[in-house]
Amino acid sequence: MAMKNGFKTAGVLAVGALLLGVSACSQGSTTKTPEAGGSQSSGPANIKIAYQQWGPGTVMKNFLTGAKTEYEAANPGSKVEILPIVASENDYYTKLQLMMRSPNTAPDIVYEDTFLINSDITAGYLKPLDDYIKDWSDWSQFEDTAKGAAKGQDGKTYGIPDGTDTRALWYNKNLFKQAGLPADWQPKTWDDVLNTARTLKQKLPGVIPMNVYSGKPMGEASAMQGFEMLLYGTKDTLYNFDQQKWVVGSQGFKDSLNFIKTVYTEGLGPSPKQALDPNMGSKVGTELLPGNKLAIALDGSWIYGNWQKTGAKPWPQWTEVMGQTAMPTQDGGGKGKVSLSGGWTWAIPAKSKSPDAAWKFIQSLQTQKNATKYATDGAQIAVRKDVASDAGYKSSAKSTQFFTDLVAVTVYRPALPEYPKVSNEIITAMEATMTGQSSPEDAAKNYDEAVEGIVGKDKTTAGN
Repeated sequence: MAMKNGFKTAGVLAVGALLLGVSACSQGSTTKTPEAGGSQSSGPANIKIAYQQWGPGTVMKNFLTGAKTEYEAANPGSKVEILPIVASENDYYTKLQLMMRSPNTAPDIVYEDTFLINSDITAGYLKPLDDYIKDWSDWSQFEDTAKGAAKGQDGKTYGIPDGTDTRALWYNKNLFKQAGLPADWQPKTWDDVLNTARTLKQKLPGVIPMNVYSGKPMGEASAMQGFEMLLYGTKDTLYNFDQQKWVVGSQGFKDSLNFIKTVYTEGLGPSPKQALDPNMGSKVGTELLPGNKLAIALDGSWIYGNWQKTGAKPWPQWTEVMGQTAMPTQDGGGKGKVSLSGGWTWAIPAKSKSPDAAWKFIQSLQTQKNATKYATDGAQIAVRKDVASDAGYKSSAKSTQFFTDLVAVTVYRPALPEYPKVSNEIITAMEATMTGQSSPEDAAKNYDEAVEGIVGKDKTTAGN
């Protein structure tokens, strides 16, 4: 899931309520588990947990701090060390992979983006969890799509999902009213979106009409929330699953870059300097939208977590001020709207020194009560059936049903080992276009050549 934006810089979780049931799931976590292939000796085990600390959001910090307290109380002598990685998204991935290379630095649990699972499996970084999962009754509660996102190409499961997400257009109704635009905005094409942004630019000087993430500092958020939300609204895709080949030379790719060019050359988005700020994702949710400085944001379902009373930027009025509408396809064709979904998992590195204790800890994070509380306060789309049916969760936010309904049209990235490298080339093409260093056509050509170099020309196919 890319960025979650700012790893879902959502509300601070009510830790006590979050961690009910930890003791029951954690007992015996320091002993060897033969059926799981555990190799650690009996007795207390130390666990290290690595995650990304992004912007002002403290959701994960508080969650894990509470979990640590409960786990250590239930397992006398055990110690849990929390390792926040303060970094931008791509830097987090790099630092985490460096840590997982050696038994001396490998954490026991890592927060793993699903799009990296196959590349990290190929690199030998992750431990399969199938022997643990087979005796875990809660696994039956997880949706099949979420389970699939945590699987490697070898068919084994390498992570436990903690939620998913969808993406759409958030818009400020007050700013729309000031600009003479409808409160119930429902654009049908890309041109509708751009024309609305042009009206906002004309009527509201000083307000950023629209934000579409672009460029290297925003990493996967640029590729997924920005570019792929455009590309999958064309007749083209990134990968042809029928042919098992990467798509190059597509008109949809060029058209998507042209959309980016239009946003930035016409001043319909932030300045390139603003857009290339590594903290832009955090600023959108905590400064620009609640500060009435940004009218439209192509962003994720989780962003409202910032505005809850426990969030990074409490904003009680958001339910009345902010509207949500689906991102339309390029010309209104196909399903008429598009969304992308990602997700994050709790995974165990292959070189963990305490994998059995790590598994027990993961179980404690994923009890039904904890998962419900986390999905509610963490602004997530539930991946467990018992959470999705919970009345409190369903009524937790005004936008919950809207973003859940987008699952019907959502698309997933090709989570193949080559994807991270391909994604980087997408971001490079975006940045070259938004800064005027290359035309969309030249940037697309450079992308095509780079992809052929990454996967081999025989693994590519022409787009529409």
